[in-house]
Amino acid sequence: MGYYQEHLCTAEEAVQKVRSGDRIVFSHACGEPRVLPGELVKRAGELRDVEIVHMVPMGEALYCRPEYASSFRHVSLFSGGATRKAIWENRADYIPYLFSEIPSLFESVLPVNVAMVTVSPPDKSGLCSLGVSVDYTKKVVETAKMVIAEVNPNMPRTHGQSFVHLSDIDFFVEVNQPIFILKGSELTEVEKNIGRHTAELIDDGCCLQLGIGGIPEAALFYLSGFKDLGIHSEMISDGTRSLVEKGVITGRKKTIHQGKIVVTFLMGSRAFYDWVDDNPIIEMHPVDYTNNPFVIAQNKKMVALNSALEVDLLGQVCADTLGPKQFAGVGGQLDFVRGARISEGGKAIIALPSTAKDLSRIVPTLKNGASVTTSRNDVDHVVTEYGIAALKGKTVRERMKALINIADPAWREELTKKAFEVYRITL
Repeated sequence: MGYYQEHLCTAEEAVQKVRSGDRIVFSHACGEPRVLPGELVKRAGELRDVEIVHMVPMGEALYCRPEYASSFRHVSLFSGGATRKAIWENRADYIPYLFSEIPSLFESVLPVNVAMVTVSPPDKSGLCSLGVSVDYTKKVVETAKMVIAEVNPNMPRTHGQSFVHLSDIDFFVEVNQPIFILKGSELTEVEKNIGRHTAELIDDGCCLQLGIGGIPEAALFYLSGFKDLGIHSEMISDGTRSLVEKGVITGRKKTIHQGKIVVTFLMGSRAFYDWVDDNPIIEMHPVDYTNNPFVIAQNKKMVALNSALEVDLLGQVCADTLGPKQFAGVGGQLDFVRGARISEGGKAIIALPSTAKDLSRIVPTLKNGASVTTSRNDVDHVVTEYGIAALKGKTVRERMKALINIADPAWREELTKKAFEVYRITL
């Protein structure tokens, strides 16, 4: 451990290595460093034009505040609550890109000066685990000119391709703080109904991809009577654990990685992280593997479950913008939709509540300026609390009728009128 001790420093000392004009990449989501970002912001008066790149933020993102605009510029790969306002006010930027291809960005058009990541303490072989965030983080560690790692005993040691050797890290900052968690919430009746309908599309032995939030958790709730389900997903959370413990998720029927839960990042409670720690069932891989549609498609009966902000009558899915405003990101939705659709017996499901703030989320046309996350050519099923719209192989007229039938009843007459006014289609 001589190398470790020689390269050990404080967070204040570590951020002194950053220079004006550097591009810094933080590890993703709950793997985000707890101390380094705040220490970096303290140097705002000395730094200019430092670019900070990452996906979903879990911290405060102080570098996005207006007073630091000349010192730091955030470049988002997936907008979150702490960074949206900066993007909307043109103090930060957004890059639309498929999650599966983000590692390639850091090898080509976005070379990294400094990687700031979180790792578990090294084992006797000198290996640290990236824990809950392997995704693009591993590639950043491999390609950055300088790697600064917070060594945190609260980071679970995950298996798979999560390990980096001490020699791949330039500076170590010892931190003993809880890593970020994803707070759960009580499932709503709408989410439960969506979960129940989603479960109707799943069979014993299916391999599942699940996203974040109440709808995936609700779907898991209704799968407790199933057998031999598998997981190949970009992430999982607490709901997966209970189904593993009940013997529902076994992975025995998986075509590849039998018996393993394959993921690229994790978000959940502290109890979930304790379960994940040193658990050989969990196999972490970089996102350019987990989210590669051709890898996904090797799993027979692959079911991809993703969400949306709105779906129009053509079946176009908007999941990342509110009109022209960047709300989230593309993430892995299209990766898994396409992988599931070419899987033998696979299905791609888009699930969403029928309304938001008393407005229909099944809409005649997407909002002005909205982006299309998943095209109408890629959608198999759309699910709301009112049922399932099966779109695969359907005509435009049949699609519209199916989507209106799962809209909130208060909006169905209006949507029927708009089908004629906008598309000249009589239903």
